[in-house]
Amino acid sequence: MDYFNAHRYGELAVVWLRLLYMKFGYTRYEMSRFEEYGLYAENSAFLASGEILTFTGRGGKLMALRPDVTLSIIKHSRDGDGLQKLYYNENVYRPAPGGLEFKERMQAGLECIGDLDVYAMGEVIMLASMSLGLLGGRSCLDISHMGYINGLLKSAELTQSQRDELLRRVSEKNVPELSALCVEYGLGVAFRDKITALASLYGPIGESLEELRRISAGDECDAAIKELEELLAVLRAFGVEENINIDFSIVNDMRYYSGVIFQGYIEGVPAKLLSGGRYDKLLRKFGYQKSGAIGFAVYIDLLEHVQPPHSEPEVDVLLIYGGDVTPEEVARKVKDLSADDKSVRVQRVDSSDTPSYIPHKLLVCMTKEEAGND
Repeated sequence: MDYFNAHRYGELAVVWLRLLYMKFGYTRYEMSRFEEYGLYAENSAFLASGEILTFTGRGGKLMALRPDVTLSIIKHSRDGDGLQKLYYNENVYRPAPGGLEFKERMQAGLECIGDLDVYAMGEVIMLASMSLGLLGGRSCLDISHMGYINGLLKSAELTQSQRDELLRRVSEKNVPELSALCVEYGLGVAFRDKITALASLYGPIGESLEELRRISAGDECDAAIKELEELLAVLRAFGVEENINIDFSIVNDMRYYSGVIFQGYIEGVPAKLLSGGRYDKLLRKFGYQKSGAIGFAVYIDLLEHVQPPHSEPEVDVLLIYGGDVTPEEVARKVKDLSADDKSVRVQRVDSSDTPSYIPHKLLVCMTKEEAGND
């Protein structure tokens, strides 16, 4: 895709996502392009990259161009303030992949902060899945659960460095090295079998739950399974469970993430397009005692690799006209068609060809005779 079309597709994607999130009660959150450097330095492990672009403000404070949106939202939110449902489309400033320079990257996403229940979490995961569906052809959303991983690791006596090494091999799905480490650490056959099975597990969420029950290692694992079962019921009710898989190679920092985490992919993009999860532990670092939080980000700049599934958002009615129909007559017809909250796209044609490349639900061909009858 050339630069112009890639840029235009990114702009359209932001519009589609905004409409989707607004439909489910999310309101837009707008923020400054920069924050005090300390906000990001103190939470550098939460960032996708530890590198931060800084400058000195007029008052002498060290400032940073925003490398992350979630931290800014948390800083300016309030604990125990009901359920905050926020969406955003903002630029972040991060090192370019494989390069030495920083790059301005567009993100869209949402955060749900407050008194979370299973429905609220399921709605966020559903919106993540639907976001992927809007942006490309085939897609999948892979889910893991930090509570399950933590429960399994707690069933063995491990140092922090041993936990980190095991987690790294799980994230790589490196079963031979996992087995070797279990022998090196003297962890026993039962634990080895469970953690290698977890690393190897990949498949539809409904089919994978039975395997998770089989290798469960106690109450924390069982609680995670119960939550995944309840989330599956919500996702089935929304009709989006088909492309959602269990994959425990998704591992995030346990200092920040406490529950379900996920990553999304679409055909044609050679990297994850979406990333999110529940991050209650990050809230505790900010002094929040009552609230939970879950959200995700969509990396809009990666859409340059994607062939757009369609050139325009779908409309309810495509109105085409030509010949001697006047602009005034077209306007009256559009007013009538849009009276029932229908979206209308008007297209002038000078032949019998229908512009079928514009997705629509109802085609209305307006003639001079029809205009005269209105």
